[in-house]
Amino acid sequence: MVQAEKKENSVFHIAFNLVAACFISGLVIGAVYYVTAPVAAEKAEQMKQESMRELVADADAFRPVAGREGWFEAQKGGAVIAYIVPSETKGYGGTIKMLVAVTAEGRVIDFSILEHNETPGLGDNAQKPAFRDQFKGKEASHMKVVKDPSDRENIQAMTGATISSRAVTLGVRQAAEAVASFKGGE
Repeated sequence: MVQAEKKENSVFHIAFNLVAACFISGLVIGAVYYVTAPVAAEKAEQMKQESMRELVADADAFRPVAGREGWFEAQKGGAVIAYIVPSETKGYGGTIKMLVAVTAEGRVIDFSILEHNETPGLGDNAQKPAFRDQFKGKEASHMKVVKDPSDRENIQAMTGATISSRAVTLGVRQAAEAVASFKGGE
């Protein structure tokens, strides 16, 4: 009888210790989150502001666009000179998230890839000027991925990364089309 009582006490004691350890761990994780969450949110906002400044260097202010989530007007002297539009597409390695700067006329200024999982040395080359510069000044109608070097009107695919090329081009084209339809609707 004594041994059975000891065994129950042992199982109870182990369970109590496990519950106590989980509770203390939860408190520690909660406290760390409480302290770091505002800092992380502030850093994310700072990075977004820096990305927008890089995309539209002439702007002196960025204001949210009413009714459009994640959209910003890039303003200079109170006048809208561009729109910053978030875009998301599926590439070879998963989701590609980017910000696209587009003029009020629907021409691409530049884009910035915020997050991707594309193949290093292939799909991640979409961030490099050789690929990005092809978009500058283009309207949505001239954003078709081609593999013909003589076709300067459209976007040349990155060697070995056609899926990534198409995904980035689609994201930029969708942003340009969204701005063109937004401005056409005003």
